[in-house]
Amino acid sequence: MELMNGSTVNFTEASVNLTTSEHDMLTIFALSFHFVFGFLTHSYVIWILITGTASGLASEFFNLNLSVFENILSLNSLFNLLTIRFPNLIIISHFLMGVVISGRPLFQCLICVERYLAVVHPVTFLKYRPLRYRVICCAVVWIISVGFCLFSMFILVLLTDLSSTWLCTVLFLFFLSIQLFCLVAVLRALKQSGPGERGRERKEENHMKRRAFYLILITTVSLILIYLPTAITGFHWVLTQGDNQELWSSSKIIFFLAGFVEPILFLHRTGKLSCLCSYNFKNTLILQ
Repeated sequence: MELMNGSTVNFTEASVNLTTSEHDMLTIFALSFHFVFGFLTHSYVIWILITGTASGLASEFFNLNLSVFENILSLNSLFNLLTIRFPNLIIISHFLMGVVISGRPLFQCLICVERYLAVVHPVTFLKYRPLRYRVICCAVVWIISVGFCLFSMFILVLLTDLSSTWLCTVLFLFFLSIQLFCLVAVLRALKQSGPGERGRERKEENHMKRRAFYLILITTVSLILIYLPTAITGFHWVLTQGDNQELWSSSKIIFFLAGFVEPILFLHRTGKLSCLCSYNFKNTLILQ
């Protein structure tokens, strides 16, 4: 199955019947780049979290699970490439598409909700901060994701191109709406003035809020770039049913590249990219 490649609904899968056309070569390059650099980047993030280099397993538990899903997504790109020579492997890509449809966006939703609670409802955040609550949420997401993987493998491939494209587009917009609601609320809260404090304490608080604001703003833009172009492309095909390869290729590349923003921010926040960036997000209050 293909997610939003041409007239299909696979946002990440290359066509099995690839030719040597420019768009096919671009797709191969995008899939190869996503597999190599995506797998390496998220494996490094997982290694940092497991070895305890970050701020703690409990506070980074959602990021750990998201990186695992991102690695699965990178492997899906590899299987999409392998189907060019071995078409029978397409069944594996069908199964892994559940990660694209549900796993990745659901964990991104969890991270957004966590940040929303930390800033807008700190009392509730402290109440549900222990690791056991995060484990329960992650277990639910994993169960849902496996269900979507089975749905993608056995049911989604049987739907018409129009129905499957419409379903995936609506799901993407639904997840994006949750993410934007949380992040916009956080941005508004961070822009508001805090309690009256004097001198140095007020200055340090404003500096920390400013860094957190830019972090959330970058995350918001990256999520919009991940889901909105692919959703627009899906709606365009549903309404016109026109096979616009340029639009599909562009949205696919944006989908891949925007996914690198979150791990890069994490690596910078943990001090691994401090030599490349001018701001240090290591002590950002959102993830503490």
